[in-house]
Amino acid sequence: MITARQLPEDAIRARAREGSAAIFPDVGGYGRSLFGADVGSGGDELDRARIVPPVFVPRRLEKMFDLAREPVYGDVGLSTVLGGFTAPSPVFLCAFGSTQVAGSGLGIAASEQAGRLGMPMVIGENVVPMHGYGRMGESAEDGLLGRIRAYAGAVPDGLGGVVVQQSTEDADAEVWNLVYSDPSATKLLETGRLAFELKVGQGAKPGLGGMTVLSRTAAGEIAEQYTVDETFGTDTSMVLRSSSPGTFTGEILRQQIHLMRNNYPRARAWVKLHPGRDVGEAAQVAWAAGADSVTVDGAEGGTGWAPSVFLDQVGLPLVECLRRVGKHDASLLVSGRIWEGARALKCLAMGASAVGLGRAALLAVDEDATEGLVRLVRCLELELRLLTSALGKYDLADLTSDDLWFPGSSARTEQHG
Repeated sequence: MITARQLPEDAIRARAREGSAAIFPDVGGYGRSLFGADVGSGGDELDRARIVPPVFVPRRLEKMFDLAREPVYGDVGLSTVLGGFTAPSPVFLCAFGSTQVAGSGLGIAASEQAGRLGMPMVIGENVVPMHGYGRMGESAEDGLLGRIRAYAGAVPDGLGGVVVQQSTEDADAEVWNLVYSDPSATKLLETGRLAFELKVGQGAKPGLGGMTVLSRTAAGEIAEQYTVDETFGTDTSMVLRSSSPGTFTGEILRQQIHLMRNNYPRARAWVKLHPGRDVGEAAQVAWAAGADSVTVDGAEGGTGWAPSVFLDQVGLPLVECLRRVGKHDASLLVSGRIWEGARALKCLAMGASAVGLGRAALLAVDEDATEGLVRLVRCLELELRLLTSALGKYDLADLTSDDLWFPGSSARTEQHG
């Protein structure tokens, strides 16, 4: 057997053996595995950035005068408004879409715990076309209504909100129309806690639509709505189902947002962008058109099935997305391997209004379907308070890029309080 040490020999041989199936992760793990970019043991640039507390802390002095005592980390305020919703901390639950993992009961568990926490929750694309709406005769647990009911039954008054994402296939199923007029969503709608999110793209596969793996029987039922491919071979029981990515220009995006505002005036309008090179321009277009929030999914983000080459090589890293979008008065939500307070704080310091939990949330509810997500978020909140207090600040809005140092940066960090 010949060798070629300078090349990824195992990967080349796998392609020679398995054909097109080899460009995806191992299909044997589908339904039990979560997928995303492999950034290596050293982490990405955002992980490697250091949080740098100053010596002089005038904001702490101001807080001391307000409190008439020395401030401590418990005095850091985390409550915020994100995308038009009031939240106890700058954290939201990301979209899981129609992935088999979320449809196995974890989606319902995550919804209920997110509701108890009062954190806003996004329900991803293709839930209705794939799992049903949740009315009579349909699976209530896997359907969209099941997740809404689990959330609405647990969320405290005045906190949180549900965001329903829509893609091309969802539009064909009139998902937003169904939700907007459904009694299950009435309370959320009447209290200003319902939003619709236009999905322009996602971090796991920028430029592509959603993908899942289905049995041949299930694929046959939705073949008219989706692209179905024999990617894994005709002798296997599984096929690849792909959604349309949709077509957008600046004008199309503007018009779509205007339609959302006109057709659903009582719902918030959110937009989700993939980590494209023009993400800053796209965010500005969305905000100018009236979007209440823009979510940017960094290349490290995503919970669903995607070709390995997209996970490893396509899309801007989250840190670069933050640089290109920059500070903005409007609501900027970001996601991409968020699971603890340091990475969350770095995103907030670079201009994000809040961060989203995706794969980490699913892992947490898989560990404990009753309290796992609650405990994960409480840990993140405590870390945020500790880190913000260490910077001599007690309001998350005071965080800036001056609070961070990136290895290799030649610029000297100045102290701005």
